[in-house]
Amino acid sequence: MAKLVYIANTSLDGYIEDRDGGIDWGAPDDEYFGFINDLERFVGTYLYGRRMYEAMLYWETAPIAGQRPWIVEFTNIWRAADKVVFSKTLASVSSAKTILEREFNIEEIRRVKAAESRDLTVGGAHLAAQAFEAGLVDECHLFIWPVVLGGGKDAFPLPARFDLQLVNQQRTRSGVAHLHYRITR
Repeated sequence: MAKLVYIANTSLDGYIEDRDGGIDWGAPDDEYFGFINDLERFVGTYLYGRRMYEAMLYWETAPIAGQRPWIVEFTNIWRAADKVVFSKTLASVSSAKTILEREFNIEEIRRVKAAESRDLTVGGAHLAAQAFEAGLVDECHLFIWPVVLGGGKDAFPLPARFDLQLVNQQRTRSGVAHLHYRITR
């Protein structure tokens, strides 16, 4: 059975985007990408909302010639995975191994989790909120960047409470804290 994992970059005050929708406040380095690649290597399917998909679409055509090994590895991991985009407004998707769904079907996600051996991730705070509320998320990997944004898009836009158990913690030389939690409900 696969796990559904929420992976998010967040500011110290809990935002995944600044007030203008920007995410340029965290410049990834090789150590950070090492953590990400270690997580993503086990992912078989990405579940994306429209905006997250549009941001990640870069990796479909990103050049790999002459890139650092960790960027090449991430690019190849992303391209190899299946992607499901949930959007009522997108007319189509333009990446390989990608399907477009109009509704987030909770029972279908449960079925996929039960049938798959490789993990799924959910990307985008609003889509993740639906998955959390349905009790589908098993783990969270939060990358807390050493910046306070003072406002923006919440990493957890949830009306409900859920409890977490810390599984592991690490930090990078640049001060990013990686916190791995299991959802205990």
